[in-house]
Amino acid sequence: MVAKKDQQSPSALAWQRFRKNRLGMVAASFIVVTAILALFAYYIIPDPTPHANRQLLELSTRKPGFEVDMLVLPKENPPVEPGFFERLINGRPDDCTYLPYDSIKVFDDYTLVYLFNPEHNGTVRVQEIPNSEIAGTKHQKFLLGTDQFGRDFLSRLVLGSRISLLVGFIAVALSLVIGIFIGSIGGFFRGKVDDVVVWLINVVWSIPTLLLVIAITFALGKGIAQVFIAVGLTMWVEVARIVRGQIFSVREMTYVEAGKALGFKNIRVILRHILPNILNPIIVVSASNFASAILLEAGLSFLGIGVQPPMPSWGSMIKENYAFIILDAAYLAILPGIAIMLLVLAFMLVGNALRSAIDTNS
Repeated sequence: MVAKKDQQSPSALAWQRFRKNRLGMVAASFIVVTAILALFAYYIIPDPTPHANRQLLELSTRKPGFEVDMLVLPKENPPVEPGFFERLINGRPDDCTYLPYDSIKVFDDYTLVYLFNPEHNGTVRVQEIPNSEIAGTKHQKFLLGTDQFGRDFLSRLVLGSRISLLVGFIAVALSLVIGIFIGSIGGFFRGKVDDVVVWLINVVWSIPTLLLVIAITFALGKGIAQVFIAVGLTMWVEVARIVRGQIFSVREMTYVEAGKALGFKNIRVILRHILPNILNPIIVVSASNFASAILLEAGLSFLGIGVQPPMPSWGSMIKENYAFIILDAAYLAILPGIAIMLLVLAFMLVGNALRSAIDTNS
């Protein structure tokens, strides 16, 4: 007799189908790279200060590739050097002051500094600084230029990805908890309980999402935590509808009836026997909800009721710089918009790839 080969599990088959989807793999790789950049942003970006908020007003709206020399002046009371995890989360405050200059002349006791002149109109500003107060010089190149406050634009663009991914992750997690709970009790218990669940879903579904998010944000106040809650509280409806419908189709299955016959509690039947068998469509909808959460956060920040300055967010960066679209620095508003588009597109492509991989009939 010839031994039969071990059949692969459905999850292994789905993973193989997903790997064959080139667009899905490229999108997933882009998301992973973006997540790594967001997590270790303060160790990667040129400006590791909290919120990448080192303001050098003399360098306002410099073009991409701009280079400048700066004098490094130690602060009288430098901040304590943060540990690894503290810097990972909050960055490292500057222990020096940076003074952009055009040229310097060093003498025995002092240095004559010809300060950077952004206008280049022939005006010369000179400052005399004792040599004992100078820690050295620094040459910096701003790959994407600077914004209107003289902050490194690349640093803020990379750090802004952290807000988008964090909002998406927390909002999706919150929507899954609420949606699975409400959808499960409606689909499992039916009757009047299901009528109440359907009524609640229809009421929330009928309200425009952005208006509901704005209303919740106004009620809770401005801030990043409020954005997490507001976005999460508006995205559970689709999860609840899918869970309810899936439970309707599996609650009469043999394994569910067997669990009831053995005297298992309803909560155990739902958690141990039903939910593991309906996870596939929930995973797919979570990917699309992640993209929706990113767009909602960007919209709220653009309206000024989301993430508050100086914390960088792609939506708030567009708001701060949209006036430059008609000037000669349109990239300040276009680049955050492109970043939002690429990240949302990546999650949508991953969602489509997951749907194709999970669908055994395709």
